[in-house]
Amino acid sequence: MAEAHQAVGFRPSLTSDGAEVELSAPVLQEIYLSGLRSWKRHLSRFWNDFLTGVFPASPLSWLFLFSAIQLAWFLQLDPSLGLMEKIKELLPDWGGQHHGLRGVLAAALFASCLWGALIFTLHVALRLLLSYHGWLLEPHGAMSSPTKTWLALVRIFSGRHPMLFSYQRSLPRQPVPSVQDTVRKYLESVRPILSDEDFDWTAVLAQEFLRLQASLLQWYLRLKSWWASNYVSDWWEEFVYLRSRNPLMVNSNYYMMDFLYVTPTPLQAARAGNAVHALLLYRHRLNRQEIPPTLLMGMRPLCSAQYEKIFNTTRIPGVQKDYIRHLHDSQHVAVFHRGRFFRMGTHSRNSLLSPRALEQQFQRILDDPSPACPHEEHLAALTAAPRGTWAQVRTSLKTQAAEALEAVEGAAFFVSLDAEPAGLTREDPAASLDAYAHALLAGRGHDRWFDKSFTLIVFSNGKLGLSVEHSWADCPISGHMWEFTLATECFQLGYSTDGHCKGHPDPTLPQPQRLQWDLPDQIHSSISLALRGAKILSENVDCHVVPFSLFGKSFIRRCHLSSDSFIQIALQLAHFRDRGQFCLTYESAMTRLFLEGRTETVRSCTREACNFVRAMEDKEKTVHSEQWQLSTSQIPVQQMHLFDVHNYPDYVSSGGGFGPADDHGYGVSYIFMGDGMITFHISSKKSSTKTDSHRLGQHIEDALLDVASLFQAGQHFKRRFRGSGKENSRHRCGFLSRQTGASKASMTSTDF
Repeated sequence: MAEAHQAVGFRPSLTSDGAEVELSAPVLQEIYLSGLRSWKRHLSRFWNDFLTGVFPASPLSWLFLFSAIQLAWFLQLDPSLGLMEKIKELLPDWGGQHHGLRGVLAAALFASCLWGALIFTLHVALRLLLSYHGWLLEPHGAMSSPTKTWLALVRIFSGRHPMLFSYQRSLPRQPVPSVQDTVRKYLESVRPILSDEDFDWTAVLAQEFLRLQASLLQWYLRLKSWWASNYVSDWWEEFVYLRSRNPLMVNSNYYMMDFLYVTPTPLQAARAGNAVHALLLYRHRLNRQEIPPTLLMGMRPLCSAQYEKIFNTTRIPGVQKDYIRHLHDSQHVAVFHRGRFFRMGTHSRNSLLSPRALEQQFQRILDDPSPACPHEEHLAALTAAPRGTWAQVRTSLKTQAAEALEAVEGAAFFVSLDAEPAGLTREDPAASLDAYAHALLAGRGHDRWFDKSFTLIVFSNGKLGLSVEHSWADCPISGHMWEFTLATECFQLGYSTDGHCKGHPDPTLPQPQRLQWDLPDQIHSSISLALRGAKILSENVDCHVVPFSLFGKSFIRRCHLSSDSFIQIALQLAHFRDRGQFCLTYESAMTRLFLEGRTETVRSCTREACNFVRAMEDKEKTVHSEQWQLSTSQIPVQQMHLFDVHNYPDYVSSGGGFGPADDHGYGVSYIFMGDGMITFHISSKKSSTKTDSHRLGQHIEDALLDVASLFQAGQHFKRRFRGSGKENSRHRCGFLSRQTGASKASMTSTDF
């Protein structure tokens, strides 16, 4: 690795006076360059923070204001109404010859104070403007006069060329809803799934809560909302994630897939080199705040706070609760291959290693013939163990193998070079996609470091994927990074005709450092128990991917419907047909309209949805359920400008998924792939006799067609589907319909 290579410049020698260290010229140069990089980084961060703090103003606006004041003073006008004279009186008297300098300093101080007041006013005005949410309630395609006026004012006060964190000071704080509204909405959400008797009992409890406890708890929330940046997000992070003692694997992590139909190169090391380089380019842009903030309608900013912990972050296990450890920088990645761990440097003397140099380093790891040490191969299974168990074992591990543990936990991210291929295959498209999803979600239980913010998984045939830990941020953040990575490594960096990364290897780079684990005997049994539990949990997960290509977002728009509402009502219909009952349904919704907002719950099993399903089925049912048996989430595509879906229709992300929230429930995520396709990722537990991911997948296809057939424009979809036979619909809709598109790809496809 590069750090070890730099260390050889120190040449120790022994003399009669004892040990001496000779400093060679390269060492002094390295010290100079290291300090220079550090100061550049600190100055860059300071300057970026300064620009962010004064936005939507700019340093040039201060210069303009100062110049205007000086001009007015020259014309014997006093825009300060006497304040500059008072400021001059407070300045030290340096003698008559410096009288003009005192005037300039007074003008500069007055200009700075006035500039600060104007910036504060702009922040307050923008915060008030961003507190307006009436546009959310307006019908699609219509815009009221107040909303048009609001948009114009936001445009005026928003400034130009914002950086990633430019709007953070202007975002409104998340308001505390009235407790009466909260209780009313809760009763509305449980009404469809409770019998009349159970609902009456729940309503009585709700009234008792309002009478006895609500006012004090509401006061606590209001007090926190005045003091904290966000009254709920830190508690959400702590109680939903960090205090959970369940294993992270399946229960907390989620996955993201590669391009569905295309693999740009079959070379594992090359794909890893380009992907790692692209990820670190994203980190560089992130550190410099060059990533533009997400703007709804091109105008309304979302909170960017979650971006801070994408890299150099690890969830550290604790006995009672975990905590998130984030480093400001890291110059290496941790790599796992065939049971061995490596520390691989990512930077040379002056800059990030080139993709070809990174490929060379990954190839050295792949070619390393050394075997895994006893119990080293399964060590990472501890990160898939219950958190309390892993916390206790980690204490011993930190004592015995501190350097190796720090190399993993202090890495920019974790890379797993899998020995098996993955992805869509011609021979069995359905089974291969399901296996691909399962490999990303759980792997073999011991080949992912689930504590890291994310693990980059590179399969032997060049297919990619991510396994993401959930506590540090939500899916749109990692999704934004993943879109940039796929687009950059494929379209910007590219590959040579022989499949290698472009450029030339660097033979002067040292070998990646093999990590040595001194594992005490008492840890061996813990590793075996953790591996056994991880395998049981992994084998119990039933993953199913459904690419539905009969129609997509464009058809739903033609029906003048919200695409998300269309899918949610279809999921309610599909789940009812699958289970014969309604259930409490979770749909994630972001609260990033507010400062440090994270996630809220949309309870999409409403009375109206239930009435719709009953009308579709023409029969009546009410049941009792209190678990999140249907947990759903849409994966947004946020940067369509990075992908040329018209010329390269097969270079589209296939989204990702997560595990079920309940042992007898489903986890369903979906992504709109362009305008003509929707991909569903379904998961459930094999141990449940009530669920079956493939069965629900078929119900979802049927439900989509049935809902579409309610509209005249969609009736032909159902006729096409039924006429060709349902038994082959999975193969036909998700795979064969894309063969013509695949032939347009300009790069090598190895698994299609």
